[in-house]
Amino acid sequence: MDQPNINKRKFGRTGIDVTCVGLGGEGILRTFGQEKAAQMVINEAIHQGISYFDSANAYAGSEGYYGLIWPKQPDIRAKIFQASKSAQRNRSSAMKDLDNTLSTMGVNHIDLWQIHDVRSHQEIDVIASPGGALEAFLAAKSTGKIRFLGVTGHHDPEVLTRAVRELPVDAVMMPVNPVEAVLGGFLDSTLTAAIEKGVAVIGMKVLGASQYLLPQAGVTAQSLIRFALSYPISVAIVGCSSPQHVQVLAAAGRVSEPLSDQERSSLTEIFQPYARRLAYYRGVL
Repeated sequence: MDQPNINKRKFGRTGIDVTCVGLGGEGILRTFGQEKAAQMVINEAIHQGISYFDSANAYAGSEGYYGLIWPKQPDIRAKIFQASKSAQRNRSSAMKDLDNTLSTMGVNHIDLWQIHDVRSHQEIDVIASPGGALEAFLAAKSTGKIRFLGVTGHHDPEVLTRAVRELPVDAVMMPVNPVEAVLGGFLDSTLTAAIEKGVAVIGMKVLGASQYLLPQAGVTAQSLIRFALSYPISVAIVGCSSPQHVQVLAAAGRVSEPLSDQERSSLTEIFQPYARRLAYYRGVL
């Protein structure tokens, strides 16, 4: 018997709908030399009906793994939403990254190209200055090498909020998990700025370091994915290391009942004592 489709959400103001869960670029994809295992994970995501696929130039062999699949299955590639990223801060280096991404994946365009891991106000200034990376992103969009551009960050909510407000982005990737509900910043200021501007929100760090709490607190991966989806985001992405992980991700995306306020509060309360330690990705707090 066929499984129900994964729920879809609007990807900001782009006019595109994506599945509410996506395959993250971490997990098995952030490796080298694991071609068979990586292809199994990607193919399981395709089989499950996931339409959003993440990668980055900095994520080890992630782009190359997709390059083993998309050129051989152009019909499937045409139906999915492929994202990648560049952490370069000047135009010429960013363009080199994009050319490498397209060549490595074996595609002629990607759907979302993101300014990767913005951590400081100074970086925003450099990116937006003459000769900065933003020029490469805008040029790539105008020539059809990318469809949309985005920005990512997980260090400083104030910096990412500024990037959303000031840069001509279509999407923002940020942490969405119970730790962030405790600490504040990303889930109020950045999320609010994105919604006001019609910018799609991609939830990352959905599981965070929660594996340290799972055994004793009864927290499940599905509950954390549903926690992320209880916020007005477009898609929650999770890196997967096996087809079984992909199945859990997809199952969470098929749940039609939203997480109740009580369930969300209970999860936040569990993470309260550990929030600063588990928000390792923010750096020093």
